[in-house]
Amino acid sequence: MLQCIITGILLGGLYSMIGIGMSLVFGIMKLTNLAHGDLMILGTYITMVVSNALGFNLVISTIISVIVMCVIGFIVQQFLVNRVMDKGEAPALLVTFGLSIFLANLMLKIFSADNQLLTNKMASVNVITTPVLSVSASYLISFIVAVIIIVGLALVMQKTNFGRSIRATSDDPMAAELMGVNTKMAFAAAMVICMGITAVAGTLVGSTFTFYPSSGTQYLIIAFGVVVIGGMGSLFGTLIGGIVLGVAQLLGGFAFGSGVQMLIAYIVLLVILALRPNGLFATSAVRK
Repeated sequence: MLQCIITGILLGGLYSMIGIGMSLVFGIMKLTNLAHGDLMILGTYITMVVSNALGFNLVISTIISVIVMCVIGFIVQQFLVNRVMDKGEAPALLVTFGLSIFLANLMLKIFSADNQLLTNKMASVNVITTPVLSVSASYLISFIVAVIIIVGLALVMQKTNFGRSIRATSDDPMAAELMGVNTKMAFAAAMVICMGITAVAGTLVGSTFTFYPSSGTQYLIIAFGVVVIGGMGSLFGTLIGGIVLGVAQLLGGFAFGSGVQMLIAYIVLLVILALRPNGLFATSAVRK
């Protein structure tokens, strides 16, 4: 049971990485990005292509993937989502849904349906190995990266002029525009940050689990679970939501078998929603 709890906490770090981008976009733009999972898998494939074609190690390949995904995020926000943001929530939601379908089929056409796995030396390395406990280096790195990104984002949003402009846009776009803030560019900047984080999450996922062009839906559901448990828009809540989901999954598998571990995790999600409909830490993503 101790092994399940420790592994579940570390797995929760990976889950929170999957959900951070969705939480950030919702907290700032009040937009549920249905293409989030497919964009993350696209970042994973970009890392794989750069690594295989150019022979770069995983770190350099991830940095290139982050840059490419940031550019894609800016284009998507500036030329697709921003054009319908003023028309209500439904058009923007439909744009992300259409983008999800397009990306899934594009990746299927380019990469085929074969499963892939990013080569990662850390995947088979344990930082702790005892008769009663082992800690995977890959899971530990994912958890550390998640904590660093969440703390870094919180500091940027609270301590910088850029963060204050984002917070103003999130609170009241019209008032922010009256004060000279370009809200369209603020939304685009938020999407760029989201895509950069999503690219990192894609590398961590791809080096831990096999992935397919259709894997986006699976990770979109995980992101939803993490964000809903933590509270839509809360960065700190995203980390807690990931840990809750990871621990529930591992303990569920320990108690009832691996075949139902995700079912147990989502039962826990439903219980939390029944008790706390807005999640554990519902707030604005730019607040904490």
